[in-house]
Amino acid sequence: MFTILDRHIGRSMLIGTALVFCVFTALFVFISLVDSLGDYGKGRFELYEMTRYIVLTQPRKLYEIFPVAVLIGTLLGLTTLALNSELVAIRAAGVSKARVIGSTMKTGLLLMIVAVLAGEFVVPVSETEAETGRAQALEIGFQQGKTGLWLRDGTSFVNIGEVLPDLSLLHVSLFDVSPNYELRENTYAARATYVDEHWRLEHVERSRIAPDSVESRVVDAAIWNAAITPEDVAVFATSPQALSIMQLHVYIRHLRANNQDVAQYMLAFWQKSLMPFATAIMVLLATPFVFGSARGGGMAQRIFIGVALGLLFIVVDRSFGYLGLLYGVPPIVAAAVPLVIFLAIAVAFMRRTR
Repeated sequence: MFTILDRHIGRSMLIGTALVFCVFTALFVFISLVDSLGDYGKGRFELYEMTRYIVLTQPRKLYEIFPVAVLIGTLLGLTTLALNSELVAIRAAGVSKARVIGSTMKTGLLLMIVAVLAGEFVVPVSETEAETGRAQALEIGFQQGKTGLWLRDGTSFVNIGEVLPDLSLLHVSLFDVSPNYELRENTYAARATYVDEHWRLEHVERSRIAPDSVESRVVDAAIWNAAITPEDVAVFATSPQALSIMQLHVYIRHLRANNQDVAQYMLAFWQKSLMPFATAIMVLLATPFVFGSARGGGMAQRIFIGVALGLLFIVVDRSFGYLGLLYGVPPIVAAAVPLVIFLAIAVAFMRRTR
C-alpha cells in the first residue's frame, strides 16, 4: 500500500508534525503551570499533585489542536522537501502533483487513525484522572470513586451518584451517624435541586433506625439544609471533553431521559466524530502552498501560512460552535460548516496550482 515515495513523503510529514507537537506541548505545559500556581499549597495540592495534573491535561489540549498541528507539520515536512529540491526531483521524474497529494493523504489517513484512537482511549481517561485528582487534592472532604461522590456534612456522610450539567444531583444518600459512628438515619432521594439556598430532595425514602426497630416512610419532597453548594460539586459534573464518542452517545441518551439540555454534548459528539475529516482537510490544505511557492519564499513564510490558517480554523470552528449553541443551530451543522468552508478553500487552492 505504501510505496517508497509514500514512505519518503510520509516520513517528512511525520517528523514535521512531531516537532510541532513538541512545541505545542512545551507551550501548553508552561501555560498550565502558570494557571496551576494559583492553587499551589491549597489542601494537598503540592508539587506532585500539580505535576500530575499538568501532565494528565496535556492529551486533551493536544487533541483539540490536532488538525492544526497536522497542518503546520505537513507544511513543515513538505517545505523541507521543497527547499532541498526533492520535490523538484520527484516532479522531474514524472510524478504528477496528484500522485504527490495521494502520498500526503495516505499519511493523513494514519494521522486520522491516531486522532480517533487518542480521542476514544487516551483523552477520556487522562482528563478524568486529572480533574478527579485535582478536585480531591483541593477539596479533602470530597472523595470520588466507582460508587459516586462521597463527602461529609456535619454528622452525616453523603453519597451522590451523579452531578448533572444543570448541577442538580441524582441518587443522593444521607447517612446520619452518632458520635460512636452508629447509623441513626438513612435518607435516599432520587434527585436533589438547589432552590433558595437549600437543596430540595425529590422522591425521598427515609429510614430511622432504633436499637430494636426501623421506622420507614416515603415522601414526595423534603428540604436538605447542607453546607455544600452547587459550586462545590460543579467540578464533578461530566465534561464533554472527558468522554469518548461512544460515551457521549450513551450519556446524551441518559441526559435526555433526565430532561437535560444536550446541545453542548451533541456539539462535542459531532466535533469529535468529524475530527478525522478535519485532519484530512488540513493535510489537503497544506499541500498546494508548497507547490504554489516552491521557487520562492522559505521556511518562515510557509510556517507563517500554516500558523495563520491554523488560527483561522480554530476561530471559525469555535465561533460556529458557540453561535450554534446560542442560536439553536443543529449541532451537526455547527460542527460541519467550518470543515466545508476549509475544504472549499483547499479545493480552490488546489485548482490554482494546476
